Amino acid sequence: MQDAGRYLAQMRQTAPLVQNITNYVAMNVMANVMLAAGASPAMAHAREEAAEFAGFAHALSVNIGTLDPEWITSMELAAAAMNEAGKPWVLDPVAVFATALRRDAGARLLALKPPIIRGNASEILALGGGAAAGSGADAGDTVESAEAAARHLAKKTGGVVAVTGAMDYVTDGERAYRVANGHALMPKITALGCSLTGIVAAFAVDQPPLEATVAALAYYGLAGEEAARNARGPGSLAMHFIDALHAMTPDDLTAGARTSAA
Repeated sequence: MQDAGRYLAQMRQTAPLVQNITNYVAMNVMANVMLAAGASPAMAHAREEAAEFAGFAHALSVNIGTLDPEWITSMELAAAAMNEAGKPWVLDPVAVFATALRRDAGARLLALKPPIIRGNASEILALGGGAAAGSGADAGDTVESAEAAARHLAKKTGGVVAVTGAMDYVTDGERAYRVANGHALMPKITALGCSLTGIVAAFAVDQPPLEATVAALAYYGLAGEEAARNARGPGSLAMHFIDALHAMTPDDLTAGARTSAA
């Protein structure tokens, strides 16, 4: 993809309001990440307001990291409202393989045909009905091993599936891209993966979902690379990462994005 930067420019011009029904661990990190990027995050998960809030938000991200039955209902209501309005939402099926509650939530949300799914290899394998070797929220499978499952899920939902890892794989079931941006220290910081889902949602507003997802992953990974230049470890990377997201220009992203057709 030749001009990833234009998706960043469009996102910042829109400054989209993104509703995030995410986990307790991620909320603060995610809000700071999204503000630094140029989006407007809102953490609104109460069942009584989830659908109403989705009515005026530009996009939605759904993360099943710290589930309970009330939250699952909120996720379904908000996602249904997004579908009705034709607005993008992104499913992050955190550790969907781990428990019956998560498997049930994943199946219920998958039935709503999310326009974009973003997860690690084990999560995508499990969501597609296969065996997964994950442990907690960590992947135990390679991105390559989940590519067929990603294509299957994309065709099933009619949406885009992103498998994130050392080299990301993004597909709409027919076309596919690989994204090579990122740094090995990034998984050492809690909630960075969860926060990425909100960035993908922000990039997808009024944009083609496949290209927007690729651009969002490249932006995020490139910010990690830039942050690592000055970091001494995970703690300082977190600080420099927020700064890198904020400082990156569309031209920087176009020049630094390492994407290729798969």
